[in-house]
Amino acid sequence: MLRKNTYIISLGGSLVVRPEGIDWKFLKGFRSLILEEIYKGRKFFIIVGGGATCRKYNEAARQAAKVSQTDLDWLGIYSGRLNARLLKTIFGPIAFPEIITDPTASLSSQSKIIIGSGWKPGWSTDYVATVMARENKIKTIINLSNIDYVYTADPKKYKTAKPIKEIDWQGFKKLIGDKWKPGLHAPFDPVASRLAESLGLEVIIMNGKKIDNLKKCLDGKNFKGTVIDN
Repeated sequence: MLRKNTYIISLGGSLVVRPEGIDWKFLKGFRSLILEEIYKGRKFFIIVGGGATCRKYNEAARQAAKVSQTDLDWLGIYSGRLNARLLKTIFGPIAFPEIITDPTASLSSQSKIIIGSGWKPGWSTDYVATVMARENKIKTIINLSNIDYVYTADPKKYKTAKPIKEIDWQGFKKLIGDKWKPGLHAPFDPVASRLAESLGLEVIIMNGKKIDNLKKCLDGKNFKGTVIDN
């Protein structure tokens, strides 16, 4: 049985840690919204990435020595876990006391906020979120990044690129390709997309900076974003 009023939020690390530092204003607004929503009876699994911290550590490692992709992945995973600990800190005792690092574990906790991050090399946070949805019988993943929509092409390169409001998984997979590698800038990674399609999940992609837009989405109102579904 699917859990009602339960969502997974895949929170892009770039929303938490920007090149100039930690975006505490975003965190404050995000915290306020999530607290408002849990008082309405909703529950959230929040999976966070590494953001600028990950990129800075990866760059430093590459400049200092020849390093493996696995080691770079671990830097990204621990960067995400640091961000997850920051989220756990600002939510305090309302959140589940542990940071979830193994998405295959099914949780029966009554906590309304459960925070997780990366698991192991080769797994994107998108894939971690999708596995967590499978294990906890959650229908919807909300992917928060820095884009308003999925587009027909890269809008930074092609002026003719158009926003997509709704698309099925077959169409989405044709758009992004079928291979994933660390650092791939896809709205939702191809491996996670295949699993999400097989599970019949709904994935919503939107700009996480716009907190009011996320509120509209959660409240069932019209919002800016792309809905991917079967």
